[in-house]
Amino acid sequence: MAIGTKECFRLDVGRKSLSGCRVVEIGSGSALAYAGKLLAAFGAEVVKVEAPGGDPGRAEPPLVDCGDGALESAYFAWLNAGKSSPRLDQAALRRLVLDADILLDGRAPGAGATGELAHGALRSERPDIVIIAISWFGEHGPYRDYLTTDASCRALAGLIHLIGPLERPVGINDHQADIVGGLWAYIAALSGLMARGRRFELSIHEAVMTLSETHTAYGPNGPRARLGNNRFANTYPIGVFRCSAGWLGIGVSSFAQWRGFCELFDMIDAADDPRYAVGADRSARWQEIEPRFVPKLKERTAAQWFAESLKRKLPFAIVPEMHELLAQPVFRDAGAIAQVCVGAASFEGPAVPLRLPLSPPPASGIAPMAHASESPAPRPERVAGRLAHAAAKRPLEGTRIVDLTMGWAGPLATRTLADLGAEVVKVEACAHADWWRGQDPRPAYFEQKLYEQRPNYLCMNRNKLGITLDLTTADGIGLAKRLVARADAVIENYAHGVAGKLGLGYAALSATKPDLVMVSMPAFRTGPWAAARAYGFTLEQASGLPTIAGNPDGPPLLTHYAYGDPIGGLNATCALLTALWHRRRTGEGQHIEISQVECMLPLTAPWMIEQSVLGRIGERNGNRHPRHVPQNCFRCAGEDSFIHIGIGDDAMWQRLCRAIGREDLAADAALADAPGRRAHEASIEAAIEAWTLQHDADDAMRALQAEGVAAGVVRSPYDLAADPHLATRGFWQPVERAFCGSHLQSSLPFREAARPYPVRSPAPTLGEHNQAVLGDLLGVPAAELERLAKLGVIGTEALPPARKSKRA
Repeated sequence: MAIGTKECFRLDVGRKSLSGCRVVEIGSGSALAYAGKLLAAFGAEVVKVEAPGGDPGRAEPPLVDCGDGALESAYFAWLNAGKSSPRLDQAALRRLVLDADILLDGRAPGAGATGELAHGALRSERPDIVIIAISWFGEHGPYRDYLTTDASCRALAGLIHLIGPLERPVGINDHQADIVGGLWAYIAALSGLMARGRRFELSIHEAVMTLSETHTAYGPNGPRARLGNNRFANTYPIGVFRCSAGWLGIGVSSFAQWRGFCELFDMIDAADDPRYAVGADRSARWQEIEPRFVPKLKERTAAQWFAESLKRKLPFAIVPEMHELLAQPVFRDAGAIAQVCVGAASFEGPAVPLRLPLSPPPASGIAPMAHASESPAPRPERVAGRLAHAAAKRPLEGTRIVDLTMGWAGPLATRTLADLGAEVVKVEACAHADWWRGQDPRPAYFEQKLYEQRPNYLCMNRNKLGITLDLTTADGIGLAKRLVARADAVIENYAHGVAGKLGLGYAALSATKPDLVMVSMPAFRTGPWAAARAYGFTLEQASGLPTIAGNPDGPPLLTHYAYGDPIGGLNATCALLTALWHRRRTGEGQHIEISQVECMLPLTAPWMIEQSVLGRIGERNGNRHPRHVPQNCFRCAGEDSFIHIGIGDDAMWQRLCRAIGREDLAADAALADAPGRRAHEASIEAAIEAWTLQHDADDAMRALQAEGVAAGVVRSPYDLAADPHLATRGFWQPVERAFCGSHLQSSLPFREAARPYPVRSPAPTLGEHNQAVLGDLLGVPAAELERLAKLGVIGTEALPPARKSKRA
């Protein structure tokens, strides 16, 4: 069926990965709903249990006419397509939960401790049920009962402080933390199924720190300064630039790309200038570089520059506005745009980006009206019961993963699996080590083994085994295939087509392991852009997300240094877990290619849907919100110190006025509702900032929260290790490692007990486990290992460029 018609259908879920699995979703919130959306997409029967008046999310604009004057939120419908919404009394609800495989519980923290749906009692009767308790800040700690908006949560998680102009941080308004939280909740749900039942609590605050932890890893002395719109300390050039027509996303990482960039813009002298050899040095000298290429961008369209970048293998991207995004053939032809129906209304939004070939998600879906579905019938047996097996200490113990990834996206996926108990074997080469060990070509970097000290590499590769194999040699490929034959899954994020050229494509690997699960992570799966070179910032640029972020008088705004990397990594984890569950049920392996750009599209969903429903979206408006009035980052006492405040309703406005001692504002009838406050927003913001400037940000947050106002400190990511809530929860764990001593590691954002799963081992040094994996596991004799070391097939030291060229 072509997208854009007025019909929707339900896909036959009989053979889908989660068919036969029943999920009950109680409480409210977009993170909860997105987890349920993913479960429904793979065939689970998801029953959404709403409050008597319907979920409050049904009122979120834009609203669509469902027929007979009934108005429903289009975004809520997108989140809940494929679910049912019956009317249930408490007794019927309890029976339904006891008949379910998964309970997604989005009620307030602690709600699952008592009452008819107490989690302990449910698990006593049903030890194989999976329960995920989802809340903003977890079930204990100083912030447990804090009120928050999506943006305030991200502010507390270190995701706004570094973004935007010098004067004031700028973030995205809505639903970014929700989508990340929903992905983690789905990961927890599948992990619980694999483990035959678990009960997890999930903190959205900790979940969203997946995007900031690599900054925190550098410690409190990291590059703290906000450098301005689209500027970051560790690489340059990067950003979103105006062309003769359209916006172009640029991001240059490696020295080879810098040289190619200089050749493209007739700046070859800059390529040979040692002051520009390293990305951080180029960033510090951006004022010398930018005037040389920005004027030239106006000579061509964004599409023309992008076509040029494809030829030169440069990480550029067309940055589409929402109307352009909905029309782009690269997304429409790939099935990345889905139709949603609710009542008589239909509109378009992002499709579920996880395209399992043996269990594809539906291309469209029907969202339920509140309490309009029939009550589910009892089931004779449950999926979890049919697939019972001995419970392990960690959900994925007994699973082996071969990790052919580098950087952030792939290593995050494999780190998550390792944290959950899988044995992950990371494969590097001495001549091509993980690029997150550093891309400094200077000899001293190798002589001092600084590649063993990069904090971002350390935090992405804990709990893994590390080996080296030169995969350009027959010996290296042969050993890689022997390793895969003993594994359950492989994940790779090489450039498009590289795995196949190396002899490590799915056809070759599944010949030795027929039920192999493999995940590949290109930027685009198919079409003319399939070979596009991309990094995390490129993925954000290509998704169109920057066009909805930033101030009205500024350019589209990159909202993270490499947003697409962690989002791609979480989606890859979801895909791999789904495929492993599918294999457990059917014995079938499969190869999954996920487009990392498509993985970013759910983050654009509110604006893509608004464009589809209304034919337009509102202009970029900085931190201000279309419904929360006021909302902004307000300056506090101290240097570059801010607090994020978002007023979600009129009652909270009254509480804010009381907290800041402005009863006169509370009594002003012209400010009693959001439209009235909108007309006076600038003066209201000035009044609030006059108060916040007199207070330390943490003191202001505590005072506002005590009055019931949603507020969060705009934390620098480099200060998160000292956050009192995270300290109480034991989120940061000290780990010892060769070459760098003690350093902090984050924890999984969901846990089974009061403390998180402990980190078992630090990131491996280069080739640290060659003997354990190649010798002990694969049985390679010592003499053969010695021969391989002499040939450079294996080793424990990275090779600088000069030695690489000699070997070649």
